[in-house]
Amino acid sequence: MVGPSSSHTAGAVRLGLLASKIYGQAIKKVRFKLYNSYAQTGKGHGTDKGLLAGVLGFKPDDVKIRDVFSLSETQKIDYSFEYLEDFNRHPNAVDFIFEDGQKMVISGNSIGGGNVEIVRVNDFSINLNGEYDALIMAYKDTVGVVSRVSGLIQNEGVNIALAVIDRTARGEEASMCISLDSPLGHKVIEKIKEMEGVYFVRHVGKLENRDEK
Repeated sequence: MVGPSSSHTAGAVRLGLLASKIYGQAIKKVRFKLYNSYAQTGKGHGTDKGLLAGVLGFKPDDVKIRDVFSLSETQKIDYSFEYLEDFNRHPNAVDFIFEDGQKMVISGNSIGGGNVEIVRVNDFSINLNGEYDALIMAYKDTVGVVSRVSGLIQNEGVNIALAVIDRTARGEEASMCISLDSPLGHKVIEKIKEMEGVYFVRHVGKLENRDEK
């Protein structure tokens, strides 16, 4: 990895990689909100560089992270940083606010040793750490959606390792984050996208060996 810190630098890159995968679109404008320790010591540990490099697709061991602010790729996007304190948040917390086109807010934490977790997408709780392939989706809360999605996954011969389901209220918006033991095929992902009431689907590949794009 490019240091100096596994949590503040490498972890920041991994968070950026996962956030960009969830966003799933070309990034033109992004705002980073850094909290607590990330805000206080992040500049000295390269957290700002790591977060930006991650959303641009760099791996944690890419030496270009040190000079990311001067790279040509960086000049093509509009980015900014905010530094905040919120003791209700993890010591190494960050919000990625993608503001071009469909606004999306993705929240994550660097939990030590380069390990990370994405905990929210917009108003929904998820649990994504990059150790598994994952399916993330948002939909109208109706009877049978969970069973239909799990059935499609099982028909592919893919095992579900973990599922986190959240909703705003009964019959309103809901979300699923499903960790998978292997990737899903394109056809089953398209079938899920075509389900009635489903309006957001992302298949997020795992971060191989903690450093794959």
